[in-house]
Amino acid sequence: MTGIYDDPWAYELACSFRDVPAEVDALLGWCAGHRPAGRPGTVLELAAGPAEHAREFARRGLAATALDLNPEMCAYAAREAGRANVRVEVVRDDMTRFDLGRRFDLIVTMLDSTSHLMTLDAFVAHLRRVSAHLSPGGLYIVEMSHPRDRLGEPTVSTGWTVERDGVHASVRWGEPGDRLDPVTQIADDHVTMTINGGGGVTAGGRPPGDDEVRVLRDVVPYRFWSATELDAAIRVAGGLEKAAQYGDFGAGADTVALTDPEAWRMITVLRGAQGVDVQPGIG
Repeated sequence: MTGIYDDPWAYELACSFRDVPAEVDALLGWCAGHRPAGRPGTVLELAAGPAEHAREFARRGLAATALDLNPEMCAYAAREAGRANVRVEVVRDDMTRFDLGRRFDLIVTMLDSTSHLMTLDAFVAHLRRVSAHLSPGGLYIVEMSHPRDRLGEPTVSTGWTVERDGVHASVRWGEPGDRLDPVTQIADDHVTMTINGGGGVTAGGRPPGDDEVRVLRDVVPYRFWSATELDAAIRVAGGLEKAAQYGDFGAGADTVALTDPEAWRMITVLRGAQGVDVQPGIG
């Protein structure tokens, strides 16, 4: 049995409720507001998975790079970029150890992928790698789940349905019995995805029939990071400072504060700290 991250097509389908173009609009809007040079020319998406955001940046003329540790995700991201006729450099590497030897105007980590960083040491190492790869005036925008998802009543359901190209799927990410360990702040989220109507490939590598039902089950370790822990990691890592924080991808009149009752994400905009210059390959 393969896990959800080993089936990029299914993972992308599960996340297809996201409005990637609108999210990229917001990301570029925040660049305009928080980056003196305005629109970025280069972007790096970390823990990119299928690299949907990197592909959207590339469609808009940015030089896009996508980095992920999973070889299946990397192969899929490269293939889908080719199918979309956009140029995305795909790199297989670890988000805590990567050294690409160059800098980027914008670095992003989406979809709460920092939940795969299980310790403070890992988070600090990640932030130091980011700092080393930011151009002067560059921004790092990291999207995390909202703290109330784990500390209070969840603002979003752990179950949802999606439909794309005639394929219907129901997803449950986490079960009521999944508990957050109060010491490690790690939960084993049980994931179940039921796909109806074909699409992708079966576990045996053959295309499924139009009326075939496929069920994926996985257990995904999730590390919860609070807002204060994020602040602490930034201070310990050095080289970055907080420019802004948001509770959704809205901008302008639609801006949602992190403290707003309607906030459902914790999106942090970081920039290089003044007077700090970390070289790629060092730190």
